Amino acid sequence: MSKVMKPATLTNHPPTVEVPPDNHPLVAPVYQSVKFEFDSVDETLRNLRGERPGFFYQRSANPTTRQLELTLAALQNRADCLVCASGVGAINGTLLALTRADDHVLCFVETYGPTRQFIRRTLARFGVRHTMLSIEDLAGVERVLASTTTRLMIFESPTNPLNKIADIAALTALARRHGALTLLDNTFAGFHQHWQYPIDYYLHSLTKYASGHGDVMGGAVIADAEAIRRLRSDFTLLGGALDPHAAFLVQRGLKTYTLRYREQSASALKIAGFLSQHGAVARVHYAGLATHAQHALASRQMTEFGALLSVELRGGADAGRRFAEALQLFAIAASLGATESLVIPPQLMGTQDLSAAELVLSGIGPGTVRLAIGLEDVDDLLADIGQALQDCEKTP
Repeated sequence: MSKVMKPATLTNHPPTVEVPPDNHPLVAPVYQSVKFEFDSVDETLRNLRGERPGFFYQRSANPTTRQLELTLAALQNRADCLVCASGVGAINGTLLALTRADDHVLCFVETYGPTRQFIRRTLARFGVRHTMLSIEDLAGVERVLASTTTRLMIFESPTNPLNKIADIAALTALARRHGALTLLDNTFAGFHQHWQYPIDYYLHSLTKYASGHGDVMGGAVIADAEAIRRLRSDFTLLGGALDPHAAFLVQRGLKTYTLRYREQSASALKIAGFLSQHGAVARVHYAGLATHAQHALASRQMTEFGALLSVELRGGADAGRRFAEALQLFAIAASLGATESLVIPPQLMGTQDLSAAELVLSGIGPGTVRLAIGLEDVDDLLADIGQALQDCEKTP
């Protein structure tokens, strides 16, 4: 074949640039390619059978997403990881892959809203049963596990938005005794915490602390190698692959993960202390406070307590709305773990799927406001909170 190609051919078959083996880029390239090829059909088949390393199609694997998976697995002190397009995708894809008709799932009223809804609505359509308790009800957990064959137990710690702390050692011991898998949504605690417990599957939203900049979405499941291998085929069929450029952005965000988590936790603790002394605040929910009911448990399980806290305002829902709208440095927006501070007023708390009794059990009140602390100067944030609390105390 002629070496001189016409423009239409050349632009689709550009020259290859090979990096010498001893010439290493300090930042890995983004493999923005859906397709990969081998030199022969036989080698392609060997790869598809798992007999040799390599890549074939992005929905199954990609070098950029694979680097992120290996990084996250190492951070959580586990063997392997699977990333996908969103945190909800990681949670619900894992639940779907691990359950079948007539299985029983144990979940908790404090669980992330979309997780509750997926279990109660979507999985229920396929015949998966569930029991929902409070994360504080260890006696109830033991009773359910002893009386009902349970496929898995899914929980989170700290919980959203009240910072309840799950007794992970007790929960995992009960689950193992009764043959149930444990799934921990570890997003709020981060990748460097809770690794010491025998959790079967760690779930994370990469949108939060991993990315850290509020500009990319992703999810991850972290477990031992065999557990991830069993999940991967289902995730490939579900099709929620993480885009390589998004994976690159998350990998880049992780470079400052430990610095951000430490700084945001320190600011959150200082803000929680300030709020606990304010007359407009009935209660502060932050496990880093010595006055938190589960502070001792949290201190045994965690080294830092995260960027999220919540308060109960004495003025109720209306005060919560006025407080959120008076804040100047906090955006009224979802998520957490990014550089900017955020606020969720009572009207946006996302408890619509809870019954009146379940809402009481959750502990979320009419004046509950959630704050996610960013990387602004903590003194500026304190000044902003102070002026907003003054505004919310005014008679409307």
